[in-house]
Amino acid sequence: MGRDRLRNVTDPLDAARAVLGAKLTVGAVTVRIVEVEAYGGDPAGPWPDPASHSFRGRSARNAVMFGEAGHLYVYHSYGMHYCANVSYGPEGVAGGVLLRAGEVLAGHVVVAARRRSARRPIDAARGPGNLGSALALSLEDNGADLFGSGEGARLVLGPPMEVASGPRVGISVAAERPWRLWIPGSPAVSSYRRSPRAPAVN
Repeated sequence: MGRDRLRNVTDPLDAARAVLGAKLTVGAVTVRIVEVEAYGGDPAGPWPDPASHSFRGRSARNAVMFGEAGHLYVYHSYGMHYCANVSYGPEGVAGGVLLRAGEVLAGHVVVAARRRSARRPIDAARGPGNLGSALALSLEDNGADLFGSGEGARLVLGPPMEVASGPRVGISVAAERPWRLWIPGSPAVSSYRRSPRAPAVN
């Protein structure tokens, strides 16, 4: 059911709404996803997005984004953090929903040990890199089937809910698209930071 919901989306925001509010479990840790960003694909697909890792076509790095819906696309950001997307859309069409922030529901002690630099517990999975650290994600998790029957990362989608939207964070192209969604009122939602390389808004 969850995979079908991500496979049959009509646009990137449809996928982002489906993932927002979902519960993601990796090992002993479960988080509620409270902030996401939608990313489309290459120019040949239905959702061209120059800010997407898949915009220049399929590669070994981004292949998960072109694959079956409901898999984890993990990448190393700036050599420091591991960030994660959930693939969506029909197989062969690129798309990913970046997981930007989560509220820890289970595994608080484990997360506290992993995120000793967090000033408050609510900050432990606030921001895509911090979320990856809280879940101890690595490139070994790239391609993980979130709806499979074996052990590993698991995603449980929630019901539709009220969302807020705005520009995506820290990108220099397609910066004005309101493809960042979050749950209003959640203290785990990260702060908006516009990239200094993004064109000025007139």
